[in-house]
Amino acid sequence: MSSREEKWDRMLGIKTSGRDDTGSDQFRYPYEPTPYCVLERLAFSGLIGKKNVLIDYGCGKGRVGFFLSYQTRCRTVGVEYNERILGAAFRNKEAAVRAHLTDFVLQSAESYQVPSEADRFYFFNPFSLEILQSVLERIKESWYQAPREMLLFFYYPSDEYVVWLMTVRELSFADEIDCEDLFDGENSRERILVFSLG
Repeated sequence: MSSREEKWDRMLGIKTSGRDDTGSDQFRYPYEPTPYCVLERLAFSGLIGKKNVLIDYGCGKGRVGFFLSYQTRCRTVGVEYNERILGAAFRNKEAAVRAHLTDFVLQSAESYQVPSEADRFYFFNPFSLEILQSVLERIKESWYQAPREMLLFFYYPSDEYVVWLMTVRELSFADEIDCEDLFDGENSRERILVFSLG
């Protein structure tokens, strides 16, 4: 773990590092935390603020929620189907800075009912395209019930995700946050694609 990762975990009072393959299969992928340098770039993009409610799909140990609520004052809800991994998120919540802004739900993403106040959505390749399609249907249902500006963030998107997202009629490509310079080597997947719904 790099010193920056250690520093942020320590500052936020949480433990979120390390990959975890528990319960992963061909549809649900292993837990791997988003690097803090990427989350810093997202937080400083101006696309998330204290009036927003962000849903983190496949939240794992809760890093995205704890960091973004700390940096932007937004409220966050982490959705995770793996009870053991989510247990680590709840333990983190006991000691985390600004823990009152972050909640967690033990539920499969495709059955999670999107609350009417949720308007930001974060994905770090948590599951297969099939599950993503079901999740997006849930998000669209919530939008139809309560129309509002919605932004969806896809970090390190797979080609399969990108090709499909570009075909969804209700989605518009809004922005790209380039993160390639944050890492050694060249990797065009080091970016956050931003889509708007509506």
